[in-house]
Amino acid sequence: MKWITRERPKIDRIACPWLIRNFVDTEAEFIYVPANEVKEQAEKLNAIPFDIPGVEYSHYEDKCTFDYILKKHNLSDPALQTLAVIVRGADTDRHDIASQASGLWAISAGLAHNTKDDHELLQKGMILYDALYTWAKHLQKEKHTQNPVDHVFIDVYNKFIKQKSAQKKTPEWVKELKQIIQDQIDTNLTLTEISKSLDINPSYLSREFSKHFNNLSFGDYIRKLRIEKAIELIQEDKYSLTEIAYLTGFSDQSHFTRIFKQHTGKSPSVYKKEWQKSKTGTKG
Repeated sequence: MKWITRERPKIDRIACPWLIRNFVDTEAEFIYVPANEVKEQAEKLNAIPFDIPGVEYSHYEDKCTFDYILKKHNLSDPALQTLAVIVRGADTDRHDIASQASGLWAISAGLAHNTKDDHELLQKGMILYDALYTWAKHLQKEKHTQNPVDHVFIDVYNKFIKQKSAQKKTPEWVKELKQIIQDQIDTNLTLTEISKSLDINPSYLSREFSKHFNNLSFGDYIRKLRIEKAIELIQEDKYSLTEIAYLTGFSDQSHFTRIFKQHTGKSPSVYKKEWQKSKTGTKG
């Protein structure tokens, strides 16, 4: 049977012919023509159009044509299912769904750039997908670093990275941010406002914050400091709990009590009584 699609293939229009010829139609002949001629030529040549809008063999929702062929022809081979996710990730720029997707895109793009004839490109692509299928079928659990010598290199590299990480200096913005937080712990601080003060993108600040603040989010770190400050004020025994809640930036007494208990396991009033009792016992 003849199959026809758009010229200059890269991912789906190479992967689909490989899939068709190996699992659907072993005698398949593939034709590449300009995109605006596919449907017209399909009728003239009695060919099945694929990977263009408005035909059966095409993309559906977040799936690509390779996925549709698997479903249409009931191809349940687990290796093909693995391959499908890689093809989909590469073909739809969703490299996060399969670690191999970005590699497949890079190789396919380079192959297409170096090979101007579509049929020659298809033949080279067939070899690529033969290799990917063999990996998916038999080699997924194997790693390149099976050799003991490879592990020696990796161990040395990891130690080097850890040493380099330990040597990294704390960014200046982290020091400045710590000072801002300490100075304004009793106010309603927000990352957006702070990012303006530091002249740092708020998304970057949010992403990097936990790396420099005990693996805590901005909100958790602020709450931790406020509770530490509240404990200091309780131990000074100069303020009521309502005053301490205000001085440490909590919106109301109940909010203060709830957060305090989350951090210490006790309500502020119980903590205060136990502290006063322990202090009296120490004097005796």
